[in-house]
Amino acid sequence: MQEILFETVQGNAYFSDLFSGYQTVLYCPAIHHPMPDKSETYSVEGDNAELRHYLARLGRSSRCFSRCEKALRKAIKIFVFAFNKRQLYKQRYPKYPTHIIDFAYTPN
Repeated sequence: MQEILFETVQGNAYFSDLFSGYQTVLYCPAIHHPMPDKSETYSVEGDNAELRHYLARLGRSSRCFSRCEKALRKAIKIFVFAFNKRQLYKQRYPKYPTHIIDFAYTPN
């Protein structure tokens, strides 16, 4: 697990459950917060599910995957832009149906 952490983008804080394997990993200079429950991780899992739902390249057991990191970053950037625009629209007009594709255009 330590090698995987070294290869990823460094975070400021890490939240996990009480699995003993997480206790042996060095998170320096970040802080590791072991949680007795899922109170701080459920929203991350929800966001991951949204990404897998809307971007086939991130789906599990899929043949649609990005070989180019740049293409993956652009796809995620467009998705986040459209998702955020849709959420703001839904707050403003809760009675109108919204589809994420209606908000997907390339941001400046």
